[in-house]
Formats: sequence, structure tokens, C-alpha cells
Amino acid sequence: MKKVVLILCVLSMVFSCKSNKKSSGKLQIVTTTTMITDLVKNIGGDVVDIKGLMGSGVDPHLYKASEGDVTKLANADIIFYNGLHLEGKLVEVFEKMKNKKTIAIANALDKNTLIGSEYFASNYDPHIWFNIDYWLQAGAFVTKTLEVELPEQAETFRKNWESYHAQLVTLKQEISGIIETLPQEKRILVTAHDAFNYFGKSFHFEVVGLQGLSTATEAGVQDVQKLAAFIIENKVNAIFVESSVPKRTIEALQAAVKSKNHEVAIGGTLYSDALGTTATVEGTYIGMYKYNVKTIIEALKASNE
Repeated sequence: MKKVVLILCVLSMVFSCKSNKKSSGKLQIVTTTTMITDLVKNIGGDVVDIKGLMGSGVDPHLYKASEGDVTKLANADIIFYNGLHLEGKLVEVFEKMKNKKTIAIANALDKNTLIGSEYFASNYDPHIWFNIDYWLQAGAFVTKTLEVELPEQAETFRKNWESYHAQLVTLKQEISGIIETLPQEKRILVTAHDAFNYFGKSFHFEVVGLQGLSTATEAGVQDVQKLAAFIIENKVNAIFVESSVPKRTIEALQAAVKSKNHEVAIGGTLYSDALGTTATVEGTYIGMYKYNVKTIIEALKASNE
């Protein structure tokens, strides 16, 4: 708590400083999650300067602002974040930043279409990036925001978005074709926490997470035993680790299933709340999505043979 108060005090002092945009010619943008960083980079291109707070493998549910983040936030013209209380530890910081443009990309979406959640203060599942249609809406929203903030580069933003929009549409078509090769009865996705409900809704998977929607909630013995029983009953032969969640929870689940004389394989590691390492294919939203789908389908198909 003391750390949050200190950061807020520092921010209140430095936010009165003039923006860097006029001196550098570029919008100074801060983003929270790696997914948002990738989205804004594709739209902003070379005419914006983007600094992401979170890196590969970082869990946004548990992320706390560091002293090093203060400078990034203070120098930003715009701050893009997910919203829906995904960045739970940063909400208080954002709410106090009255002199800054803090933009929640979830505001681009119709809340009536979101998946409800009793675990988040917003009452919605915040993992919206796994619905590609939502990500298309988010991209259009970011584009309009940048056009307003830097109108002299509006044409650049529009052209960048047109190109990336086409790539996202192609992504949806490609993965839809891959998923169609998996029988409906085999579309059961068991992961460390419930990050994939929008994916499941989009592509007709039953999704079950051990820790619920937030990794801040620990899975208990009863949760493990209940899910182990579900796996056995539904003959699920592959479960998945997540890159931003300790694998011990899934390993405990695997052990619980084995103790009941049933084998379940760990089908691979999925990217859920963060992209892969920078400069790798999985370090982009499109690459991450393709990797996840390939990993899921191959593991569940193997269990079918």
C-alpha cells in the first residue's frame, strides 16, 4: 500500500510537466499488456513511440507498478490499458491520473455481449483478446484515438490499420479451418485458469480453468479433485500449462488424475495473459494465436488416436 501511495504522489508531481510530443514529433504512448503493445505498434507504426509496462510471461492480474514505470507513465501522451479490472493492481493508479489520457480498450466493446464474471469488479471476463472480432473492434478504436491525438498522421494510422485489419481477418479464417478438423466432442480445453472463455465461445470449445478467471485466486484441493473427476468422466486426455501461470497447478491436477488410475498428458504450454518473447513469432498477437491453436488441436487430436 505504501508503494502505491508513493507512486501516486510522484505521478501527481510529474504529470504537470509538458508532453514530449511537441519536442520529439512522436506520440509518447504507454501500454500495459503485451497484446495491447502489439496492437498499438501495428497501428501506430514509426510515428509513435511505444513503451510497454509488461513483458513476456508477465501476469497482468498480479502486476504492480514499479518505480521505473513512473517515468514511463509521466511522459506519456496516451496510456492504453485493457480495462475490466484485468490490471487489478494498476486500477488505483489509473483512476488518479486525471491529467492524462488513460484509454481502456474494453470501452470499444458492447458490454452486453461480454461474458459475465462474479470474480471481477467489472463483472465481466477481461480476456477479450481471445475473441478476434473484439480485437478488430479494439483496433478500430485505437486507430480513431490516434487520429484525434495526432491528426497530421491520420492517413498513416488508417493505412496501417487497413493492413493489420486484413491480417486479423485472415487469421480468423485460417484458425477456423484448422479447428474444424477437430470433432466437436473433443473440444474440451482444460487450462491453469479461465483465460480462454472467449476463445471457447468463438470456436465452440468447452473451457475449464483450474484457478478461475483470475490467477490471484488460488486453486484448493477440492478444486483439483473436482476437475480431476471431470477429466476422467469426459475422457479428456490432454491438459495445458500457461506461460504466465506457474505450472505446478496443472502438474498437481495431472497427479490427481493419475491417482485415480487415469492418464492425462500435458499437451503443451499456451500463451494466455502475455505474448511470447519479443522478436519471436509467438511474440506477436497473430503468431501467439496460431501457436495456441496448433498446440491445442495437435494435442487433442493425438489423444483421439
